[in-house]
Amino acid sequence: MTINRKKTRQVKVGNVYIGGDAPISVQSMTNTITKDIDSTVKQIKKLEDAGCDIIRFAVNDLDDAKAIGPIKERINIPTISDIQYDYKLALAACENNIDGMRINPGNIGAKWKVKEVVEACKDKGISIRIGVNSGSIKQEFLDKYKGVNENSIVYSALDEIETLESLNFTDIKVSLKASNVNLSLDSYRKFSEISDYPLHLGITEAGPPPIGIIKSSIGIGSLLAEGIGDTIRVSLTADPIYEVKVGKEILKSLGLRNEGIDLISCPTCARTKVNLIDIVDKAQKRLDSLDMNLKVAMMGCAVNGPGEAREADIGIACGNKSGLIFKKGKIIKKCPEDELLNQLFIEIDKMKD
Repeated sequence: MTINRKKTRQVKVGNVYIGGDAPISVQSMTNTITKDIDSTVKQIKKLEDAGCDIIRFAVNDLDDAKAIGPIKERINIPTISDIQYDYKLALAACENNIDGMRINPGNIGAKWKVKEVVEACKDKGISIRIGVNSGSIKQEFLDKYKGVNENSIVYSALDEIETLESLNFTDIKVSLKASNVNLSLDSYRKFSEISDYPLHLGITEAGPPPIGIIKSSIGIGSLLAEGIGDTIRVSLTADPIYEVKVGKEILKSLGLRNEGIDLISCPTCARTKVNLIDIVDKAQKRLDSLDMNLKVAMMGCAVNGPGEAREADIGIACGNKSGLIFKKGKIIKKCPEDELLNQLFIEIDKMKD
């Protein structure tokens, strides 16, 4: 199936384009204290290695804002400041060369405050994400549309957009998150029908793994499959590195991102005569360290062997305490179970550029 993405406006966060025909980017957010520069940089570096494209962090005070410059000097991906309520912190983030900003104009305060932030963003080329979720809908829209639903979420977001547009600012992307998957789907779909601003997809407060992974995969994946969405963040109560890994896997599963290792393996059954679960677990840890674009198949028996996994670049099909190693569906060698993994990686090493 070919996914026909909706063509949206394009904005920039640092050197990463969002919307238009740009690749769908994966974002995450640090959970360190931002002003603890060493800890924040250490976490961002790990996220970079996992494939994170854009990083967001909370700016809770002026010391956090002043840390932006030193952090940017030591990392390689664009930064977004998360600002709540205090327009002075937004101005400070601009002064310290943040690449993007997440705000709700409605909680910044008086329009003159919003105007100051907008002018600062214009001057620095900083894009703004308007983030409306089920807990931040303006009261007037809750009243008008009788509670929390896709109408109150979408029209609250459009009202925020109108505020920025009235100040001649359109370098905007939008998120419309809820912890309820169906509400998120309805909100994003409705907004996508009305507006061509680029969309940041996510399910807010999705929870810990595996619950949060399931909710995010269904919600984000459903929208992407419909061609909706330009950048994603998987929100998990866990180490943010899992957010990036899950986000990349969602994109890879839909054919929207093809770089990196794509590991496929069978679920095992009574035909499996090796400890495939252990073999796959060890292989995954070793594959995580490889910088290669490769599809690897690990099959438990001949039924799910080279024939079923012929599209893989390389893989194994196991038998009774042994296995076959194949490349592009062609068998190249047979190995005992205890040598199978090492022999597989010997062959993978031969495939490096």
